[in-house]
Amino acid sequence: MNKVIGLGNALVDIMTQLENDAVLAQFDLPKGSMQLVDDQFVNTISNGTLHLKKQLASGGSAANTIHGLANLGAEVGFMGSVGNDEMGNFFKNDLHKANIKPILNIGNAQSGLAVALVSQDGERTFATFLGAAVELTPDFITEESFKGYDILHIEGYLVFNQDLIVKALQIAKKLGMKVSLDLASYNVVEATLDFLKKAVKESVDIVFANEEEAKAFTGLEPEEALNAIAEMCEIAVVKIGSKGSLIKSKGETYKCGVIDVKCLDTTGAGDLYASGFLYGLINNRNFNDCGKIGAILSGNVIEVIGAKISESKWNSIRNEVQNICKAN
Repeated sequence: MNKVIGLGNALVDIMTQLENDAVLAQFDLPKGSMQLVDDQFVNTISNGTLHLKKQLASGGSAANTIHGLANLGAEVGFMGSVGNDEMGNFFKNDLHKANIKPILNIGNAQSGLAVALVSQDGERTFATFLGAAVELTPDFITEESFKGYDILHIEGYLVFNQDLIVKALQIAKKLGMKVSLDLASYNVVEATLDFLKKAVKESVDIVFANEEEAKAFTGLEPEEALNAIAEMCEIAVVKIGSKGSLIKSKGETYKCGVIDVKCLDTTGAGDLYASGFLYGLINNRNFNDCGKIGAILSGNVIEVIGAKISESKWNSIRNEVQNICKAN
C-alpha cells in the first residue's frame, strides 16, 4: 500500500452551532466562505457566540484528509506548523493518537484557530486565524521530509504561501511522487487563480473541487468544469453535493452517487471524500470504487458536528470499505 503525506495549515477548529444565520451578517461573513482574520477578530466572534454550543477538534483541510486515511489503516504523515502552546500540543497529540507521523514546525505565534460557524442547513462558514500555521516556510521542507511517501496531498488554503507550494511541488516531482490538490474554497481560488492554474498544469496529478470551486477555477458548470480540469491533470474530481461526484481520467468520465444520510454539518465532507478516494487509489481500485469509498466517508462525516467520526462509526465504515476493496 502506498504512503500519503499531507501538507496544510495546522488548525484547531472551534465548531459552533448557529441558531440562525444572523451571526454571519453581524460579523460580515459570507455564508460558505473561508475568511482569514486576525486574533482580535477570533476573540470578538468567540465572545459574541458564547451562548452557542461549541466543541474543539484538530482541523485544517489536509489534516482532516490524513486523519481519514489513518482511520482506514493507511500509512500517513502530516506536515504543518503550530505554536508552543496548549492548542499546539492538542493538535500534535491528536496526530499521535491517530497513528499519523507528525512533521511539525514549532512557530513563535500562537497556534492557528478556525471558528467554524455551522448553519442550520449544515453549511459551514470559517473565520480563520492562521497564527503559527503561516510560519511553515519553504526551508522547513526537505527531500528527507517526503522520502518514503508516494502521494503528497496539499490543501488549497496553503496557496497564499506560494513559495512554500513551489518548493513542495519541486521536491515531490523530483522524488517521483503523485501530487493531490484540494482547491479548498471558492474565494481562495478566485484570489489565486493564475498561480493555481499554472501549478495544476505543471505539477499536480489529482485535483479535488466542489461545484463552487470548480466554477471559480474554470468559469464553467460542473460537467464542463470537470472536462476543463481533466485537460490540466491526470485525475479530475468535481463533487456535486447531494448528487454525488464526477471523476474524469484519460478521457473516461465516471459518475458516483452518495449514501443516504441526514446532513447535520458539512464540515469535513470534501476532506473526507478525498480520504476515501485516495484510499481507493492506493489500493488499486477503479474510479467507481474510489468515488464510492469517498461517498461513504463524506456521508458519515456530515451526520456529525465537525470533521471527526466516532470510533464505533469507523468500525462499520472500515468493514464496508474493506468489502469494496476485496471485491473483484
